[in-house]
Amino acid sequence: MFESAHSSSESSESQWISLSDMMAGLMMVFLCISVFVMRSLIDERAKIRELAESYRDTQLAIYQTLQQEFSHDLERWGASLDKQTLSISFNNSDALFKTGDFALSDNAREIMSSFVPRYIAALTPYMGSIAAIQIEGHTSSEWGEQSAPEEGYFHNLRLSQQRSRAVMQYAHSLLPPDQAVMVRAKVAAVGYSSAHPVLNDSGMEDPDRSRRVAFRVVRDSESHILQILEEAL
Repeated sequence: MFESAHSSSESSESQWISLSDMMAGLMMVFLCISVFVMRSLIDERAKIRELAESYRDTQLAIYQTLQQEFSHDLERWGASLDKQTLSISFNNSDALFKTGDFALSDNAREIMSSFVPRYIAALTPYMGSIAAIQIEGHTSSEWGEQSAPEEGYFHNLRLSQQRSRAVMQYAHSLLPPDQAVMVRAKVAAVGYSSAHPVLNDSGMEDPDRSRRVAFRVVRDSESHILQILEEAL
């Protein structure tokens, strides 16, 4: 009887040890899975960070290249370079066009003859990350005292479109054939009318600065975001 009880006790203890071993094994499995998942998340986060930093670094490199190329010209051209939008704006269109007209003045042709070839050459190394280069025409909201606001807006829309196309056509004529092909693939002429006015310190429209032509670099952010998402999946 004692032997039977002893045997039963040993069997129970053996079963308990076996269960303990199994639980310990499961704990190790869960721990390994957790470590693997955490490591994967860290790796994916690092990849996303690397892609985002690459996008930011290229943005900064483009800005610095444009700044270095045109820093001595912007002031005398009445132009400015925006770091966030990568836009070079020629802020006084009265120096480029006659009032209400879209034919480039002699001054505009002189400026563009110096600006455009250097601009395209400066951006050429980054073309793989550039979706488009927009030549933007902007006007003030002014258009004759007799015009209703809506009518004035559409008059200015037509004028801004004509001006941006005139600049694009002249820019195209300044480039050698191989660069001209690239321009046709990347450059677009856009007219915004008075939709994006420049405001003064009081928050009111500055008509003189609102009438401008801008060359804006549009980064290929969509494919970059898709690449980040693909890396994360």
